[in-house]
Amino acid sequence: MGRTTTASSGPAPSRSVTRVIAEIERMIATGELLPGQPIRQEWMAERLGVSRLPIREALRELTAQGLVGHQHNAGYTVVRLDQGEFDQIYLMRSALEREVLTRLPRFDAAALDEVRAIAVRITEAADHGDIVSMRTENQSFHFAMFERSGLHLVVAELRRLWKLAMPYHAAYLYDPAGRQRVCGEHDAMIDALAEGDNTRLVELMDEHRRGGEANTGMILGGGRP
Repeated sequence: MGRTTTASSGPAPSRSVTRVIAEIERMIATGELLPGQPIRQEWMAERLGVSRLPIREALRELTAQGLVGHQHNAGYTVVRLDQGEFDQIYLMRSALEREVLTRLPRFDAAALDEVRAIAVRITEAADHGDIVSMRTENQSFHFAMFERSGLHLVVAELRRLWKLAMPYHAAYLYDPAGRQRVCGEHDAMIDALAEGDNTRLVELMDEHRRGGEANTGMILGGGRP
């Protein structure tokens, strides 16, 4: 999967480039930029109030990460995954998330309160049909767990994989039953965290992931969830 290679090491990007990268990632995650959609440098520069130089540098970095594609004389576009690439992302997610969750320490009260607060925000967004907030808070929910594993390199790779798949995750959230299912699964994960039952947590995450994979797979395959 040549388009999803990790970025090469080099000088740290400037503050303006970092801001552009974050904004483009946000727009892709929230669906403002869709898979296959061109990213117009002039429009992006005007929107963010910067010159085209940090836009170009940010797009090159995102291309190295696999989130953006580039073709000579055609410009930059949001990468569109095919079914095989999507399957590989979920294969890697399954292996890495299992390892991360298995190694989680017992959560103290403060850590549990943080995760519960995010879950409440997800439920509120679900009740209001706020799909954009659900998607962004859902990632915050899971990485609030992942980041406590101590496996920082693994978590960084997981974050990259989540970014690649994020544009495809919205469809099943438009179904109220799908939103309720997501919230219920989050509550079950919090219970497992509170009990220090990492084995159960892994099982719940596997089930949670399969739901998203199955629905998105049907979309990529031309069907409906």
